[in-house]
Amino acid sequence: MVRDGYPVLLKEDFVKEPIESEGTVVELLDDNKKFVARAYLAKQNKGDGWILTLNENEKIDQSFFEHLFKQAAAERVSLKENEQTTAYRFFNGEGDGLGGLTIDMYADYYVFSWYSIGIYKHQQTILKAFLSAVPNVKGVYEKIRYQSKTKPETDHIYGEEAPEPLLIKENGITYATYLNDGLMTGIFLDQRNVRNSILENYSMDKTVLNTFSYTGAFSVAAAIGGASHTTSVDLANRSLEKTKEQFEVNNLDPELQTIRVMDVFDYFRYAIRKQLSFDTVIVDPPSFARSKKRTFSVAKDYTALLEDIIDITNEDGVIIASTNAANISTERFEQFIENAFDNKGMSYQILEKHTLSEDFKINPHYPQSDYLKVYVIRKG
Repeated sequence: MVRDGYPVLLKEDFVKEPIESEGTVVELLDDNKKFVARAYLAKQNKGDGWILTLNENEKIDQSFFEHLFKQAAAERVSLKENEQTTAYRFFNGEGDGLGGLTIDMYADYYVFSWYSIGIYKHQQTILKAFLSAVPNVKGVYEKIRYQSKTKPETDHIYGEEAPEPLLIKENGITYATYLNDGLMTGIFLDQRNVRNSILENYSMDKTVLNTFSYTGAFSVAAAIGGASHTTSVDLANRSLEKTKEQFEVNNLDPELQTIRVMDVFDYFRYAIRKQLSFDTVIVDPPSFARSKKRTFSVAKDYTALLEDIIDITNEDGVIIASTNAANISTERFEQFIENAFDNKGMSYQILEKHTLSEDFKINPHYPQSDYLKVYVIRKG
């Protein structure tokens, strides 16, 4: 598997589980004691370590990481030079040759996300390599995405601190982001192409409902795309002010839109009671969520969620159905859609399919990393 390009080490790959500490760089040998690869040990939900190189003569040092970052930068030159988009995924873990680390660029500030103690053991070498390889870095933040009792969840670690909010552009639209406010920044960069499709194809003169709306990025794209009205619904209290801000930084009056802080499922009942229906409905729920009233999981509840949405989507209206659940295959997601429309006795047509945008580079030998599935579906 490793020689064929599979990047993850699994416990069952070892004759006996290694006792070396996390972060240790190890040589992997086959049954004949022949070199297979170098890897580092790290426990995270995907496995027990990541492959670094299949080249026996390649050292794992600062220049190794520098090479990876230079290569990543070269592959994203068109994004770097695009003045209409100033935020994107600069380095995408195993897709760019180093599992356990992602780096996002926000207007020349960079956000490192570390996914295990093992990769974090190399933090200083990796940061030096990055600063050597990448010019014009204004500042660096880091997010600790593994359980740690000693590290803060988010921290500014190099250069200037970003203004709050930091305004970035995406396909010409402005978004307010916060680089040092928990694990989230205010926008999910992997949905860039979907937002652009909403802007260009599914907004003009349409009523648009954005469920699980977070900071309202889809709603703003729809409003700028000419939507007659947008409605954003999210259970989190902070979604109200955050969504208002996203409209305001684009010189749009949030008072002309509807922003509701409420359980999305309660909103469906409210919409039916008030006889509200929509031309375009966007649904991008978390993989798993728990509120005081209910628990939601994509695996168990997505079909029922779509059935509720079908009820409040106009005839010939469009549903933009999304999930980032890595454990849900494309085939299973398509089955959710088919079951929902069958249960409602409705026909449908799939207009578009989206996966990760090109900056979210994936390892072709590790399909689990291609987690995003977005289907644009016409009802009726």
